[in-house]
Amino acid sequence: MSSRKLPQVIVIGRPNVGKSTLFNRLVGKKLALVDDQPGVTRDRRFGEASLLGLDFTVVDTAGWEDEDPETLPGRMRAQTEVSLKDADVALFVIDARAGLTPLDEEIARWLRGQDVPVVLLANKAEGRAGETGILEAYALGLGDPVPVSAEHGEGMGDLFEALLPLIGDMQPVEDEFEEQAEEEDEAPRGPLKLAIVGRPNAGKSTLINRLLGEDRLLTGPEAGITRDSIAIDWEWTSPKTGETREIRLIDTAGMRKKAKVVEKLERLSVADARHAIDFAEVVVLLLDATKGLEHQDLKIADMVLQEGRALMIAINKWDVAEDPSHLFNGIREALNEGLAQVRGVPLFSVSARTGKGLDAMLEAAFDLREAWSKRVPTAALNRWFDDALEANPPPAPGGKRIKLRYITQIKTRPPTFAIFGTRLDMLPKSYERYLVNSIRKNLGFDAVPVRVNLRSPKNPFAKG
Repeated sequence: MSSRKLPQVIVIGRPNVGKSTLFNRLVGKKLALVDDQPGVTRDRRFGEASLLGLDFTVVDTAGWEDEDPETLPGRMRAQTEVSLKDADVALFVIDARAGLTPLDEEIARWLRGQDVPVVLLANKAEGRAGETGILEAYALGLGDPVPVSAEHGEGMGDLFEALLPLIGDMQPVEDEFEEQAEEEDEAPRGPLKLAIVGRPNAGKSTLINRLLGEDRLLTGPEAGITRDSIAIDWEWTSPKTGETREIRLIDTAGMRKKAKVVEKLERLSVADARHAIDFAEVVVLLLDATKGLEHQDLKIADMVLQEGRALMIAINKWDVAEDPSHLFNGIREALNEGLAQVRGVPLFSVSARTGKGLDAMLEAAFDLREAWSKRVPTAALNRWFDDALEANPPPAPGGKRIKLRYITQIKTRPPTFAIFGTRLDMLPKSYERYLVNSIRKNLGFDAVPVRVNLRSPKNPFAKG
């Protein structure tokens, strides 16, 4: 998160409506003391929050007490009034289960006279017990209430949608140079967790032995990640840059007990791959140049992508391949057809026996991890989103317009995005593919798996 000034969001409400629980939910840590006794929070607490990629400072205030200014509750109320002057948005929290109280109505009257935008939150809205309180909240004159459950994390997507128009333009990334610096700060720093998988006899053991040769600095094997896997830490020096980089090789070779080998080799290769990719960031699927691409290879590749790992493919035994150019193009074409969800998976020709192509493969593996770990700032992401919708507007099936409002990146590794809008259940799969392909092409995600979640605001009064 950037060290520059973040927009400030203040949490206001009478005692015991769940303000501190909401603060803890947004910050992601239990910094505020939470108790059922009213007035537990005495001082303002500040925390850095990131809600679905929207960054801001959240301020937890003391409960608003209707007391004489000279009393402790009165001084707490004065502190809340002062803190509002620095706020960009106020989150006014009510207890949906308790319904409106005269104190809620007094706070609402005061907020309506302030210049700060207000988002009305109906907390404790899980289940049906809060429906009456949500309906009553409309009478406060602060717009539509946003039903949430701070304790259970429900409604956070709707809160994001309410905040984005108010503070989305205040995000600290201001130009391309700052964006680049922020992305570099988020770049993965630890060893590259690399798994090499493939069908039996593809040359996996020979390849691993070549990588861990005498010219490599082996820092020691670590056993016991699972009963079937080991992790080997070693260092590789890039011929291209001269930089020495750490790699953690996730290896399943040689760990299989002979008494357990009672299944077909094909099933064992899938089981091996499954163990390895559990701990990997980048997975290299090794093919045998003398056999080409087989159905079992596609099955393993699909499994890697389903698990959200970055995938690359290496054709081994290239030194003995017949008609290599035709072979390479044929495998590329078959991959594009068989792995339609990710076109353009990196493809390399290597020889474990001679070492040909291995350095280029490792160089690309680090680049692939960078793309897999990349985060796009919310403001830049929504600029792309607007352009994508303008270039190809969503369809209107049956004359009903599908509205796509906002997009945010909710996680990396693999990059995962949430799109907010209405009637998203009617959005064709072909349009989802258009958005995913455009994300890859225009935002630098290349061939890594990209996931998109569609989120419509929930109607708290819908029967179901």
